[in-house]
Amino acid sequence: MAAATFHYRAVGADGKMRAGIVTSESSGSVARELRRQGLTPVYVGAGEKPGFELKLPSFGAGRRRDVLFFTQELSTLLNSGVPLDRALSIVSELTTKPHFRTVVSDILRSIKGGKSLADALAIHPTYFSDLFVNMVRAGEASGSLGAIFDRLAEFERSRDELRGYIISSMIYPGLLAVVGTGSVFIILYFVVPRFASVFADSHMKIPLPTQIMLDASDLVQHWGLAAVAALVAAVVAFRLYTRTVAGRLWWDETRLKIPVLGDAMRKAETSRFARAMSTLVGNTVPLVQSLHISAGILLNKRMALSLKEVAQSVKRGEGIAQPLARTKMFPPLASHLLTVGEETGKLDAMFTRMADIYDEETRASIKRFTSLFEPLIILLMGIMVGSLVLSILIAITSINDIAM
Repeated sequence: MAAATFHYRAVGADGKMRAGIVTSESSGSVARELRRQGLTPVYVGAGEKPGFELKLPSFGAGRRRDVLFFTQELSTLLNSGVPLDRALSIVSELTTKPHFRTVVSDILRSIKGGKSLADALAIHPTYFSDLFVNMVRAGEASGSLGAIFDRLAEFERSRDELRGYIISSMIYPGLLAVVGTGSVFIILYFVVPRFASVFADSHMKIPLPTQIMLDASDLVQHWGLAAVAALVAAVVAFRLYTRTVAGRLWWDETRLKIPVLGDAMRKAETSRFARAMSTLVGNTVPLVQSLHISAGILLNKRMALSLKEVAQSVKRGEGIAQPLARTKMFPPLASHLLTVGEETGKLDAMFTRMADIYDEETRASIKRFTSLFEPLIILLMGIMVGSLVLSILIAITSINDIAM
């Protein structure tokens, strides 16, 4: 095979990015040589990396959508050749929300005052995450802000779509549970006591199903408020505990062990991690720094803590695939994909592939959970309400027998 020229980017044991050009027979041989030198290959290709196609985000209310709007508009304007200060001015005019318009105007003033765009964005951490700021800083250093905002728009859109899918999928099962529980409470608290007075004045033998219903109603009547107060107190105590470091780690680890739902949570976090790493590593942010930033955006703190352990291993020159596998926090396929990425010198592309895979896996897991949860809730509520109705019918029949 004839030798060809390959561009490469790799991470050294110190966590810093290296870039260069070598002549070799294949990208695989370049990756192997880089690993022999103690480097972790991130990208090996026969040419410079291509740009990214702009993905238009969907719009809506909320802070995340404001950032999505800001990102998409800046991407469009910068890629059209509009200077940064003029682009920010246009975005400020297009923004319909007064508070966010103030934020954009403040960013513009900071730019005119001599700050970099990354530093101006960092002043508003409630809107712009570390990932966002570091991506912009990398874009300014490489002179490719337009391409960076393309990538950020895709990242924000993908994350927003996945979050929306999870929330919408859980609304109906949650609503079923609330309505069913409310129906049982209303029957026990308001309907059943009307029959209780009839049986209290008679000396007839109460049928067992009716007696159970009357006892449950009496329990709700006398201890219902206390039970609600105890439940509220337990929820408050639980939330306070999970706000501590130890409590949050325990709860996040416990949630991952919940059948079906825990699997969906793990895959959603893996997708979030991979999407962030693809965005950061693909734009020359050092691997160790990318891992720390990605850990900061994960919702599950136990998985985030494991990424910091991975970062320490990367500093020691161990690469990323094997340290990630050792944490046992991420699905096994993730480390296998990254192993291939390290071997081929296309680690950033493999992170993108991983994010796409686990986006779909998350949707499948959520669908599987709801397909089990919805019938279960319907069945349980049906049994409870049906039992109450049957007990009431038995009570009515018993009264009619006495009257005859």
